[in-house]
Amino acid sequence: MPELSLLAALLVGFLGGAHCVGMCGGIVAAMSFQGSVRQPFSMHLGYNLGRILSYTLAGALAGLIGSAAFLSDRLLPLQQGLYVVAQWVLILLGLYLAGLSQAVRLLERAGGALWARLQPHLARMLPIRSPIQALLAGGLWGWLPCGLTYSVLVSALASGGVVQGAGLMFAFGLGTLPNLLAMGWAADRLRAIAADRRIRRLAGLAVALFGVWGLGRMVVG
Repeated sequence: MPELSLLAALLVGFLGGAHCVGMCGGIVAAMSFQGSVRQPFSMHLGYNLGRILSYTLAGALAGLIGSAAFLSDRLLPLQQGLYVVAQWVLILLGLYLAGLSQAVRLLERAGGALWARLQPHLARMLPIRSPIQALLAGGLWGWLPCGLTYSVLVSALASGGVVQGAGLMFAFGLGTLPNLLAMGWAADRLRAIAADRRIRRLAGLAVALFGVWGLGRMVVG
């Protein structure tokens, strides 16, 4: 069965830029300045590489868990259930990106307990003075509760395999990279593109159509 494509995951990551500003702005600000000194671009790359690696690991784990449902024909109802849930979450995610629904943000509550345990470890790492520290801090940052991230993880769960799940989350992470680098390094033009209401509306509806198409394929097939 078709799942969220790599292109759609990339698009979700990029067009979710305004959401990223709200969710990650405080963390980026804390990492961008150590005292009154702005950190070099290489450190920002380290933070974001760690974050994307965490996304990829989470996608691989989700794909591994989901793949168990695809190993036996006797589990066909579970396969179909995962697929339908993934398509509906994709539709809600597209509506969120288009500014038409906030339902996806309810998923953020699911990761609150885990983040409460990880956030103090991230705080203790400040100030960050080396690329290795930046990579580790970014790895912790990747587990920040985020409705966008969790939405793509649902599709990773339904993807049917470790590689597929990891690939979806890696593509999503790459999509978020321009905006989060922009926050740390003032690339205002990229942020303006991601925040443009018309672009977000069109791209969000396009993402939602991926979900509608997926459900339609299931009915027709």
